[in-house]
Parts: sequence; structure tokens; C-alpha cells
Amino acid sequence: MTRVLRSFVCVRNLSARINRRNFTYFNSVSAQTLFRTRNLCVSRPIELSRLRLCVTRFSTSGDLVDALTFEKACDETLESLTEYFEQIIEEDDSFKSGDVSYSDGVLTVNLGPRHGTYVINRQTPNRQIWLSSPISGPKRYDFNVKDNCWVYKHDGLSLHGLLQQEISKIANFRVNFADCLYGKL
Repeated sequence: MTRVLRSFVCVRNLSARINRRNFTYFNSVSAQTLFRTRNLCVSRPIELSRLRLCVTRFSTSGDLVDALTFEKACDETLESLTEYFEQIIEEDDSFKSGDVSYSDGVLTVNLGPRHGTYVINRQTPNRQIWLSSPISGPKRYDFNVKDNCWVYKHDGLSLHGLLQQEISKIANFRVNFADCLYGKL
């Protein structure tokens, strides 16, 4: 049988519309938890289902990879992409003013003033790779251990798949990012 606990939420200085102290009572199941921020003090039990929902909404991915797997996959991905972008710039005359640089986990690919600049960088605290594209804008990729690739969780497209789509439209030859490490399209 589930034990229902009663506790309160004490909200201080949250907004001008809320009194200095506003008490609301909650009924829920689980152990008591205490959260403190500068403006909010919450003391209440949390249902496990609510906790899972919260983690799903605010975490970077459902299955956070371990640090060693992330570091290895991230390093190899960025180095492989660096080499492939250098090859693309050398082979395509429309990228004559282009440049590729990779340093400290940040890959910058300047395809010239006509096509813009891609920035691909590691985000170690989140265990993600972030992409800033002149075409599609910013995206955050999580490493999918099962499929061995970097996936944007909002559309399910891989990092290499997006690069394949975008670079194929502006390059004068067929590009194939599937040949890069962790390059599942």
C-alpha cells in the first residue's frame, strides 16, 4: 500500500504577484526532498513517476554515456570530421577562401563568405557535441551507444546525416560523411 505524505511548499520573493510567503500543500508518494534556490524553497515528497518525468525533460539524454566512452567518441568524431572537411575544401573550388581549424575540442569550418561557418564543439559537462550551422542553426547531439552515432533527439537525425544534407547542397561533388568515424547517416 502506498503511503501518502503531506508537506508544504514555501515560495519566497518569486514575483510581485505572490505574497512574501505563500503555502501550498501537496499530496504525493516517496521520500522527502529539499530543494533550495535563491528565490524558491521547496520541501515536499516527490513521486518517482514525476521524478522520472523531470529527468526526461531536463537531462541531456535518457542514457548518459560514461565519461571514457564520451571522450573517445568525441575526440575521434571531431578529428575525423576535421580531416574530411579539409579534404572537401581542397577538392572544391567554391571553397577556395575556406579554412578548417581544430583546437581544444572546437572544430571551426569556414566555407567562405558565400556559404558561412560551421562550428562543432564538445560540451563535456552535458556529454554532447554542439553544432552551429549557417543553414539550420544550433543543435545539440547526444551519443547513442546502441547505434554508435551522434543523434539530435528532437528530430532523430544524426550529426553526420545533417552535415551530409547541408554540405551536399553547396559542394560541387558528392560528399559522404558516412565514411567518417561514428558516421551513421
